[in-house]
Amino acid sequence: MSNDPTAERTVGVGPHPLPWPDDPRLDPELLARGDRRNVLDRYRYWRVEAIVAELDRHRHPFHVAVENWSRDPNIGAVVRSANAFLAAGVHIVGRRRWNRRGAMMTERYQHVHHHAELADLAAWAGAEDLPLVGIDNLPGSRPIDRAPLPRACVLLLGQEGPGLSEAARAGVSAVLTIPQFGSTRSINASAAAAVAMYEWCRRHASPPEPAPAPTPASSSDPAP
Repeated sequence: MSNDPTAERTVGVGPHPLPWPDDPRLDPELLARGDRRNVLDRYRYWRVEAIVAELDRHRHPFHVAVENWSRDPNIGAVVRSANAFLAAGVHIVGRRRWNRRGAMMTERYQHVHHHAELADLAAWAGAEDLPLVGIDNLPGSRPIDRAPLPRACVLLLGQEGPGLSEAARAGVSAVLTIPQFGSTRSINASAAAAVAMYEWCRRHASPPEPAPAPTPASSSDPAP
């Protein structure tokens, strides 16, 4: 280990030692050159499609939606958090284009859907029997840690600044707020999304499986 505090930590693994495992989930290109992606060790060398299929077996029954009327830069971070908390899907309402930089490539493993208008999202959610639950600090909103939070639902957030639009406020079954203790009136939209998803998991999700013990082919250092 380097004593230089500025030294960059090597992420991932190098080429897999021969002979390669006989597993259709593994990507021969990654086996040959190494896997430096930001994935759990259990998914090292896996094909993207195999990772998505495995995640699909365990996804939680909540979705997260965010309004995107003026290209909200927080959407990428919302997608990244949705992946971390294993949301069933992310729904972007309004502009189709969004900044993917904040997602850190997690959009490859997450189902992302687009709805041109709030009415389209509401129609889809109604057909799926999923209530829309607003997340905002509006007058009359209820603290998220004490209010009912359905197991199957869509957590809907407004864009940074204005919060939930008037149409969104009219279409949600409830508005939940995140208790705050400082001087600012609101927190970042992507942070609010992450807190809301964590609260859902705290109530409804089983504890995540412990990570397997690292092996020479799944450590954070390159294989020899």
